[in-house]
Amino acid sequence: MSVNAELRAFFDSRRQQVPDDVRSVMRRAARELAESGQADRALTVGAKAPSFTLPSATGRTVDLPELLADGPVVLTFYRGTWCPYCNIALRSLQQHHDAITARGARLVAVSPQVPDESLSYAEKNELAFDVLSDLGCETAQQYGLAFDLPDDLAAVYAGFGIDLDRSNAGHPRTLPVPATYVIDRDGTIRWAFVDTDYTARAEPADILAALDRLS
Repeated sequence: MSVNAELRAFFDSRRQQVPDDVRSVMRRAARELAESGQADRALTVGAKAPSFTLPSATGRTVDLPELLADGPVVLTFYRGTWCPYCNIALRSLQQHHDAITARGARLVAVSPQVPDESLSYAEKNELAFDVLSDLGCETAQQYGLAFDLPDDLAAVYAGFGIDLDRSNAGHPRTLPVPATYVIDRDGTIRWAFVDTDYTARAEPADILAALDRLS
């Protein structure tokens, strides 16, 4: 099953569990974000990937030049471990991690969560790749991915028990649009997936095909 088929099945299974008024808020926020042009402002193929230095879930500091010294990089931005769609996408990437590294590439994931939040998820799911903390979405902003939640959607998330103020270290409204980039050793973006619909993610098969084209 493709990751997007799995995501759609999860969406369909959960849809009827959400009250109509809450679904209305979520649909409106999704529509407004799609119509805002946010995806068009994100970096895409041919752009130079902005450098970054970010802490990993295990306390190491990871920077893009260091990663690129070993080969191409697959860089994926996700909203947080509170997002079930992000968790499905990360598990799918883990399943394809060996295939990615076999192509000489490094996989890294970036979210606005504090390291402790990412560590608990990485440990539980035995992720073999680095999970980095981008507090305040400063790196996501450089890639054109950062946006602020509208008030009513932030209230919906709070009603679900999602404490973004705690997990995002005082930056509760700013999240990244989910995105995945394949960056070559020269630091140029060679493949990009950006979608304001958080229920859609990059297919691992497409990532692997992009890596194959680099060689």
